[in-house]
Amino acid sequence: EITGALVGIAVVVSAVFLPMTFFGGSVGVIYRQFSVTIIASMALSVVVAIVLIPALCARFLKPGVPPRTRGFLGAFNRRFDAAQGRYVSVLGRILRKPLRFTAVYVAIVAGMGLLYVSLPGGFLPEEDQGSVMVALTLPAGATSGRTDEVNRAVEKHFLETEKDTTDTIFTLTGWSYSGSGQNMGMAFVSLKDWSERASADKRAHAIVERASAALSKQQRDAEVYGMVPPPIEGLGESNGFEFWLQDTSGMGAERLVQARERLVREANKDKRLQSVRANSVAGTPQLQVDIDQLKASALRLSLDDVNTTLGIAWGGSYVNDFIDRGRVKRVYVQADAPY
Repeated sequence: EITGALVGIAVVVSAVFLPMTFFGGSVGVIYRQFSVTIIASMALSVVVAIVLIPALCARFLKPGVPPRTRGFLGAFNRRFDAAQGRYVSVLGRILRKPLRFTAVYVAIVAGMGLLYVSLPGGFLPEEDQGSVMVALTLPAGATSGRTDEVNRAVEKHFLETEKDTTDTIFTLTGWSYSGSGQNMGMAFVSLKDWSERASADKRAHAIVERASAALSKQQRDAEVYGMVPPPIEGLGESNGFEFWLQDTSGMGAERLVQARERLVREANKDKRLQSVRANSVAGTPQLQVDIDQLKASALRLSLDDVNTTLGIAWGGSYVNDFIDRGRVKRVYVQADAPY
């Protein structure tokens, strides 16, 4: 009599959770194991209920045995009968006044709808973990000196403007989440204890918003944006979606970069979006140098020496390694900024 009901319940529950096993991205990684666990446990429960439970019932439930009235089983039977009586009484009152309890049901549904609208709709809630990060990107070809200047501006902002919330700050040049190069930089800011940042304007997200707005206005030739560490490490520092642009008509890298910049500008105009940026690095500017071969020959200079010197002066050249405080570091030779 109950086999069909058990199988039906298992099929319905499996149909609800089965699609989660095919989710992609970080959502699928997190929820896939839960959906498989629920489906497997439900299937196992149905098998146990159909195969083993009847055998156990035949063993323990003997026909013609009068109910116990004393001891533990007697007390259990009395309490169970009392609970059953109360349940039947409440159910009878509900059936006698359907309109009143229908209104209660509608109020519950309305409350659920209100919670659905008011609660955050993101995949993972944002958390204040006591630290923030700032990534900066200068135009392609910018030197490390220019990047250091922007890093110093970031330090000044947090140590002076945000001194009430900042504990320590560490900056580096040559690398960020967007890539590596002399025009890349990062800043890692450790905030003060949460007890000293109780107000909403001292939370990590408010600090990041103020820093991004202020530094973007100060540094016109640099893209500076703040980030809050993700709630789960490894999921990335962005909360939203990504676009991938593809040059399907062969217009060239320059036109592709222009389209990317236009997309970013238009997206930032939308009030529903925030901190829209490109994760790819623009192409490095190229220079065409015409060497006067006759003059070089007159000065007894070979073209290879001229090209090598220009490459070292403008692009740098790896020389050797040295050990600094137990770490191996590389030595590069490059012309000074004025040259």
